[in-house]
Amino acid sequence: MSHRQPRGPRLPAWTATLTWKAAVFITVMCCALAALLGALVHVSVTNQTVGQARERALVHLKEVTERYEAGDRLGPGAGVDPPGLPQSLRDLAVSGQRATMVASHESRPTMWAAGPADGGRAIAVQVDYAQGARTIDGLDRAILGSSVLAIGATLLVGAFAVTRVTRRLHQTAQVARRISAGDLDARVNDPHSGPQAEGPVRHQDEVAAVAGALDTMASSLQGKLLSEQRFTADVAHELRTPLTGLHAAAELLPPGRPTELVRDRVAALRTLTEDLLEISRLDAKSERVDLDAHHLAPLAERVVRSSGAGTELVVARDVCVETDRRRLERVLGNLVANAHKHGRAPVLVTVDGPVVTVRDHGDGYPDYLVEHGPQRFRTEGTTKGHGLGLTIALGQAAVLGARLTFANAEDGGAVATLRLPFGDGAEDGGEPG
Repeated sequence: MSHRQPRGPRLPAWTATLTWKAAVFITVMCCALAALLGALVHVSVTNQTVGQARERALVHLKEVTERYEAGDRLGPGAGVDPPGLPQSLRDLAVSGQRATMVASHESRPTMWAAGPADGGRAIAVQVDYAQGARTIDGLDRAILGSSVLAIGATLLVGAFAVTRVTRRLHQTAQVARRISAGDLDARVNDPHSGPQAEGPVRHQDEVAAVAGALDTMASSLQGKLLSEQRFTADVAHELRTPLTGLHAAAELLPPGRPTELVRDRVAALRTLTEDLLEISRLDAKSERVDLDAHHLAPLAERVVRSSGAGTELVVARDVCVETDRRRLERVLGNLVANAHKHGRAPVLVTVDGPVVTVRDHGDGYPDYLVEHGPQRFRTEGTTKGHGLGLTIALGQAAVLGARLTFANAEDGGAVATLRLPFGDGAEDGGEPG
């Protein structure tokens, strides 16, 4: 039996931003560079300072040794086995070597130099190293202070530069989301890309290239969609005239089965043409709503009554909403008709406040429809219909400011849910006026 390892604490969401990552990267790189340069300068200056002190100490030791061999007085700071002489340095001197060492003597940094003397003793001198130690300490503080200032200044400048880039990226992402939501007029209009760039022609940065490509894609997509919308509208308009004549001619045919078939096909063509005209108006966003106060229960009841047998109405809670009655009946009528055409009875219409659901007990919606919404002229599992009914219902719901979603029930059947806008001050319940 496997055991899942517990995950550590998750970082806050803002740590995933490019600004934070760039700030951390700049800080780490600046700290590493400052530490490297500081170490190099510290080592170089320390070696130079210690070298100068060692040279002075060895020169002094040579002079003291000459005076010792001549029997003269050694002078201050010199002596044979003087107190405070480091033992390791004395051992080197007794062994016959001349050596130096920095050590603390009487709480002061001191440079010692020692050499051999007679009788297994060591002659040594001491040179004050306090000034050199202060020089190194001051240098270390200067390096630390300048590194902090340099890191802070670099971080501010880097954060400013990265913030400008991320702000442009956020703007580009927002425009991309607006385009995906259907706002094809949205554009980035980055001042550093395309014809908007001011001043002399210069190379674009990567963000400007992405923004320009997104604007070009949106313009191309908008042009293609407008062309398709014009084509759909033109075809529908052109079909109207011959269909009117065809309908009149069909009415003049003698009664019989062939005449019924012709009239049925002509009626289907007229319905398809009207649907195409309605879709073209929805695509062009030329529809205007006529809002008024309506109770949902009586309105849903009229739709159920006109749909014929096999449709049930359940009113859990009735409300009065501001809506366009004709468009709302069109949406509900299309949903009920689609449920009868592609599903199985019973078809259940439920009113629960501002939410109306239409459910059948068939095989459910296709996967593509649940994931991406209805697509015109695409149906699966049946040859009936053209996929326009749900497309019109979705478009009319958007005009009403409502939200129409499609799902499949767990125990089978398709479920369409219409959520109408409902303000806090709207009237709840009661009888229609």
